[in-house]
Amino acid sequence: MPTSRPPAMAYSTENCTVGRTMAILGERSTFMVLRDVCNGIRRFDDMRRHSGIPRQVLSNRLSLLVEHDVLHRVPYRDPGERERHEYRLTPKGFDLYPVLVAIASWGDRYLADPEGPPVEFAHRDCGAVVHVEVVCDVGHRVDDVRRIAPQPGPGVKPAS
Repeated sequence: MPTSRPPAMAYSTENCTVGRTMAILGERSTFMVLRDVCNGIRRFDDMRRHSGIPRQVLSNRLSLLVEHDVLHRVPYRDPGERERHEYRLTPKGFDLYPVLVAIASWGDRYLADPEGPPVEFAHRDCGAVVHVEVVCDVGHRVDDVRRIAPQPGPGVKPAS
């Protein structure tokens, strides 16, 4: 009995946006940096102390995120010290905030201590806890992710 191949096997992965994204964001330390910057920890030494990321790894992650315009460097100088930089989210970086919320929600569901999650994301206007939803282009909320089907997009290329 012949096995049927998934339709996706007919398409190239050379221009896969998931692969391209993971080339930038795929390291654990990258999301730890984003977590810290979103929490207001923006200086290198503070990030290193808070996250425990080794100095060279942190330096590499910050450089990569700056290179890809996820973060930008803002100079500052403490009295009597040399100029240093803080790292702040760019608009491209702010677009990752829902990804961070989604990752935290998954961790809260499956990995939190019995007392609950250590951090909750709240709406600044009303204080209610926020969560990420999947919604289609016409506004339908998708509660069962098995109702989502990948399909070829406008940039699809045939597999070679």
